[in-house]
Parts: sequence; structure tokens; C-alpha cells
Amino acid sequence: MNVDFLYSTDFYGMNAHELSHTCMHLLCTAGEGSFVFNERCYHIVKNDLVVIPMPHKVKNLAAHADLQVEWFAADYKFLQSLLPSNNYSIGGSISLNQNPVIALTDKQAAHILADFHRLRTRLEERHLMFYRELMGSLCLTMMYDIFEAHAQRDATENHTDRTGYIVKQLMALLATGISQTEREVRYYAERLTVSPKYLSATIKRVTGHSVTSYIDRYTIPILKSHLNDERLSLTQIAELMNFTTLSYFSRYCTKHLGQSPSEYRLSLQPK
Repeated sequence: MNVDFLYSTDFYGMNAHELSHTCMHLLCTAGEGSFVFNERCYHIVKNDLVVIPMPHKVKNLAAHADLQVEWFAADYKFLQSLLPSNNYSIGGSISLNQNPVIALTDKQAAHILADFHRLRTRLEERHLMFYRELMGSLCLTMMYDIFEAHAQRDATENHTDRTGYIVKQLMALLATGISQTEREVRYYAERLTVSPKYLSATIKRVTGHSVTSYIDRYTIPILKSHLNDERLSLTQIAELMNFTTLSYFSRYCTKHLGQSPSEYRLSLQPK
């Protein structure tokens, strides 16, 4: 079974293999439970929210008899597509990979639970012509409610360790838009005064993703913005983005957009 959206109250079902492509959002509404993620044990109580991409990595689920949860899982790539690539979602996903549990206030928990219930209510309306757009808008509301609570948690935590500092500095660099012209790992390593090997290993260990994947996530919106600007020729865009040749520029577009630059522009034209 390959699901795009799923709601449940089954704690022990949260790490099912068929959810491996999803992002899990679980709210503890009563009792206590625990699980292991990234080789670390987490304990949850009422009003704790758990956010985990690829929840099949969760192990050793254990629940007290009084544990009650509600969870909503959605396709991870679908959720990522709803937000700008340079949004809080990037830094947030890194932080959640290190600690997926967010302690909510009663009011925040009520908001998240209401989000879950709105999604549950519309879940089976797959016959609607704009079903995915509808579910996307409801997911977006849920994600911004989560971001608000998560941002407050991060604001109160002290990130002084070296690896956390490196990750934050890399994201801060990328947020400036520098990847428009700089897309080599070596450039960012030099800016952070570490070796490319150390930077790559640190980012992979902390986030589960490569440095290049983050560079691309920040670069693609810039690329699309330039391609959407009809005043710019493809040659001008290639020069603006520091591609050494037009063929290299075309290969990059094809790899990340699934189309050549000219095909992408053609797709923007009214049918």
C-alpha cells in the first residue's frame, strides 16, 4: 500500500513500512510512551508533538496502558513542494532530525489537533477535482502551526556545539542567495574554515542529507525565477548564475527541473 495521506490513533502503526515515504506528525493526547529514533530514546507525554520524516526508522515503540495519540502522515515530497526551498522548513527539518519531539502548550496542542481533524474530515474526498490542492492547503496550515511551536522551542535552546554551529552557518550562507553563483562544496567549506570532507561528513551526519542537496534546494528557486523572467535570455541566465557553458547550464536544468531551459520556458506558455 502506497498512501499519500493517512490518519490514525494507533501508536504502534506509526513506523509501518508503507509510511517510509511520508512525514509523520504525532500528538500525544494522554498518557506516556517512548520510541527510539537515530539511536536515541525519546519519552513522550501529553501535548508532546513528534515530527519525523521517514518514520520507518523509528524503533522500540513502547506505550503505557493509558497512552493516547493521534497522528497524520503525508507524502514527504508533497509536503516539501508546498513550501519555498529557502523557508524555515530547511533549518527546521535539520533541528527535528536531532530532536523530533516538541513540547506544546495547551493552546498549541489544540491548534494541531484541530488541523489533524480537518485533514481527517477531508481525507476520503479523493473524488474531488482539486483534492490534492485542498489537502495541500490544509497541510500548509498544519505545518505553519508546527513551525510556530518549533521556532519557539529552538529560540529557547542553546546551540553551542561545533556541529550545530557549522550546520547553522551553512544554512545562513545559503539563505543569502549566494548559490546563484557558488555551487561547489569547496567554496562553502572555505567560508566556514573547515575542509570539504569535514563539512560533507558533518552535514550528512546531522541532517541525513548531503551539502550538495542543500545547495541545490536553494538554487532551484533562483533558477526558476530567472527562467520565469522573459526579459532574460538563456545566455544571460547562464552568465548570471556562473555556469561556464550553455551546455552545462542545460544539463543542470534537465537534472533538477526535468526539462531543458527552453522546454521549461515553453511549458510556461498558455496552451
